[in-house]
Amino acid sequence: MLAALFTTLLFAISAVCGHRSSKQIGGSEANLWRVCLAAFFLGLWANTFGTGLAGDAFPIFLLSGFLGVGIGDTGYFQALPRLGSRRTVLLVQCFTAPFAALIEWLWLGTKLNSAEIVCIAVILIGVAVALAPGDHLQITPRELRLGIAFSLFAAFCGALGTVMSRKAFAVAHAAGQYPDPGTTGYQRVLGGILVPAIILIVVKWRSAHAHGGVLEGKTLNVSREKWRRIWPWVLGNSLAGQTLGMSCFQWAIEKTPAAIVTAIVALTPIILLPMTRIVDGEKIGVRSLAGALIAVAGVIGLAFWR
Repeated sequence: MLAALFTTLLFAISAVCGHRSSKQIGGSEANLWRVCLAAFFLGLWANTFGTGLAGDAFPIFLLSGFLGVGIGDTGYFQALPRLGSRRTVLLVQCFTAPFAALIEWLWLGTKLNSAEIVCIAVILIGVAVALAPGDHLQITPRELRLGIAFSLFAAFCGALGTVMSRKAFAVAHAAGQYPDPGTTGYQRVLGGILVPAIILIVVKWRSAHAHGGVLEGKTLNVSREKWRRIWPWVLGNSLAGQTLGMSCFQWAIEKTPAAIVTAIVALTPIILLPMTRIVDGEKIGVRSLAGALIAVAGVIGLAFWR
């Protein structure tokens, strides 16, 4: 529970930094730098204090990262421009926990008791109340269908990647191996690099092709100046999200069912409310505050029953 709450706080900080960096350099590049820097930092830890790429569960952790960090985040970034941030986050967060519960039950046989199911439902209801868009839907039917499909795809891949990490820990423990969260986070992040790298290459190639493949000196100077301004946000995004946040996430799921961890992590947009109020000056509405209180009540109940 404590590790999942730490994950939620770190993911919220990462979201603030990621929003600032993606506005400056684009979501694809910001996402790739986030993952690459995390691989570097976690690699330093894993190859100095951990076990590096060793371990019977390494292939499973790698595949877990490919599905959750690589494929899942790709679906998320495809849904964002179609549905907007609030609807996308709402769908992804509120479907990841049920998907994780179902997958873990069918694959690993992990069952939740009635109290845990009720508390998870209360958390997700609170998140839904807090994030539900207040504007009228102004999206074409085709974009709406695609946005929902990508959101559900992202939620499913994220849930599958999480449960796969649970399976990897079981395989490691059965072999008498107990890798630390930083090492498993490193192995997972390595699996998530390939997809965003390919996407960024395609985006950059299209951009260069559209401009005749020439980058003028003025453009390069603007890019250097832009990087001077945003590198702290890129660094913060990587450290809080895929480095420390991923390590805490691995720490949490080693001993806690995936549905419970993902339900608590769904509080991330709730934790974001005071942060965006401080950083961006956004107002916190009555409905958002009510939803936050409901979600927190669910977490308190979950902590009590566990």
